[in-house]
Amino acid sequence: MNYLIQNAVAIHSEEVPGARDIRIRDGRITELGRDLTPTPEHAETVIDASGCVVWPGLVNTHHHLAQSIMKGVPAGLNQGLGEWLSSVPYRFWPKVTPELMYHAARLGLYELIRSGTTTCADHHYLYHATTSPELEEAVWQAAEDLGIRLVLCRGSATETGSHEGMIEHRIEPETIEQVIDRLDATRRRHHQDGPNAMKKLVVAPTSLIHSSTPDGLKAQAQWARQHGLKMHSHLLEVAFDEIQAREKYGLSAIDYAESCDWLGPDVWYAHLVHSDPHAIERLAATGTGIAHCPTSNCRLGSGIAPVIDMQKAGVPVSLAVDGSASAESGSMLQELNLTWLIHRAVHGPDATTLEQVLDWGSRGGADLLGLGDTGTLAVGKAADLVLYDIDQPRFAGVHSPLMAPLMCGEPVFVRDSFVQGRQIVKDGRIGDLDETELTRQVQESVAKLLADA
Repeated sequence: MNYLIQNAVAIHSEEVPGARDIRIRDGRITELGRDLTPTPEHAETVIDASGCVVWPGLVNTHHHLAQSIMKGVPAGLNQGLGEWLSSVPYRFWPKVTPELMYHAARLGLYELIRSGTTTCADHHYLYHATTSPELEEAVWQAAEDLGIRLVLCRGSATETGSHEGMIEHRIEPETIEQVIDRLDATRRRHHQDGPNAMKKLVVAPTSLIHSSTPDGLKAQAQWARQHGLKMHSHLLEVAFDEIQAREKYGLSAIDYAESCDWLGPDVWYAHLVHSDPHAIERLAATGTGIAHCPTSNCRLGSGIAPVIDMQKAGVPVSLAVDGSASAESGSMLQELNLTWLIHRAVHGPDATTLEQVLDWGSRGGADLLGLGDTGTLAVGKAADLVLYDIDQPRFAGVHSPLMAPLMCGEPVFVRDSFVQGRQIVKDGRIGDLDETELTRQVQESVAKLLADA
């Protein structure tokens, strides 16, 4: 369908400052301006955006959708990462069936969409020696059903190594041959090339330091680059990564990653909280990016990633939610709001600007994921955009309406949302999703997970 969005309070577009109208044709933005009028020959649907601000869709570069049914597990509420991994995700991982995975993925994607997200990179790591392929297919299906772009970062572990969660729960890792074969099957079935793809595959071993081997990492890097796929993993979320890298390999964590061919403009890492000046220099020099997850890092007491220093050095920065078992809000807008605030607390009031943070949460993520046709509102770009309704009491006193959702934070009301020109949210409803039914299915999933575990 073709659309004409009119009368917005404001539109975030560097190309046409002051624009209030957007024309969408064949999935792309064809015009930005003021006082645009319908063109009957193109059968446009007119949407009155009065009371709304329009942003590019947010891009979440690191998530764990499976954790959407593991929120607030009592045993892990006051634990750091190592103990929490064992008490929460690895405790339940072997009990997640394809059906439970589908309900968890739908919930996680629902939460992202209602906060303004149009692209999710899910670091799906529920793979072991005997994993059923239906578990992964449930994630792809959920994304297709809700209409969101999905970048599936295919996790893997080829040894238990120093991974406490895998050791305690006796999870048998895959062989590197299984990893490559299964990756290739997914690539052939789902991956789409190009900057406007709805589905992408990323090679994403779950941990470089704790559950992979140097040879396995090199093999995955070689295979990824052979097929033009990007690469992702966790790194330096806690100081234990650095300790283990030096004990096991005699190298800093960042130098170990580089020795295994895991730095480069096609690589980004989640967290990087414990990056020292040398790590930041190597990240910047190689064009390696970060998925900054401030809520999860606060929740688990991991620390604050030095993204201000990274940005100054030239490291590509993006924002991410991480899993809802350690970022229970499940909201990208929460991450933008906290990013804006937390670095000011450390570095002063000029450390972050609203515009910079929104850029990290949209264009920055799109570029890292190879989705350069998205992330900004400009003529020729894919029509991934969100209408936030700010015609409400809590926003009424805001003097800078365009940035009201970021400044005020949750709760927000996404009135309409588009992905590749397709309307996935209309008047606050996500497609044909029944919220009451989703709630019931997730509650039943949680009960089943507890019973089985």
